[in-house]
Amino acid sequence: MIKRNGSYRQDIRKEMRGGDGEILIQHIWEPEKELRSNTRMFAKLTVNPGCSIGTHSHDQEEEIFYILSGKAEFSDNGTVVTLAPGDTARTGGGESHSIRNIGTDPLELIAFIGRF
Repeated sequence: MIKRNGSYRQDIRKEMRGGDGEILIQHIWEPEKELRSNTRMFAKLTVNPGCSIGTHSHDQEEEIFYILSGKAEFSDNGTVVTLAPGDTARTGGGESHSIRNIGTDPLELIAFIGRF
């Protein structure tokens, strides 16, 4: 199955998980409709400068971020690090995380959430 760029369902989440601003979500593959695996999300997220996804935890699942472009401040269970293109982060099994765009350009990342 092939999906072309521009064909993905999009939505905007305001103050996602208690964060700031809006997050654009492009749903690359739709769980339960297009994916057979135990996946909750496979999407491209765009976080504009100053916007963020607030701190939240993942129980019985894990989330992986792959940074495509931009500069992020990532909190991994309270340990704050900077992420740049090509960096990845994984959170799961009750751990918490948040992410904020600290650059001047949009932060773009791939987000995958899989259930245990």
